[in-house]
Amino acid sequence: MNQLTVNCTHGRGDPERATLAFVVGNVAASADQDAVVLLTIDGVWLATRGYVDGIHKEGFQPLKDVIASFLANGGQIWACGSCTKPRGISEGDLIEGARVVTAANVVERLASGGASLSF
Repeated sequence: MNQLTVNCTHGRGDPERATLAFVVGNVAASADQDAVVLLTIDGVWLATRGYVDGIHKEGFQPLKDVIASFLANGGQIWACGSCTKPRGISEGDLIEGARVVTAANVVERLASGGASLSF
């Protein structure tokens, strides 16, 4: 199985980039690929309960719906632990299907040969 890691560094301030990361991830997940959306910097807020409510870039489905589809198709949401900590985000703040990961988790995934791209 192929691996795809999509890095998203944006939250409400750039709804297009935030949405595109999950659109691409969802295409991979719906094609039975091992898909992870890695949230870093301000993107980690996307993994918190209620944060994506109301985020909707014209021309796309609401972000909440795209994320739900991504998870339903087997995608994983990884929130960078080095990014969540200074923002006061803990595992208890996350939506179902998201988890906090370490840099070691990310390096291990990328070193195993999977493709990656960033938004």
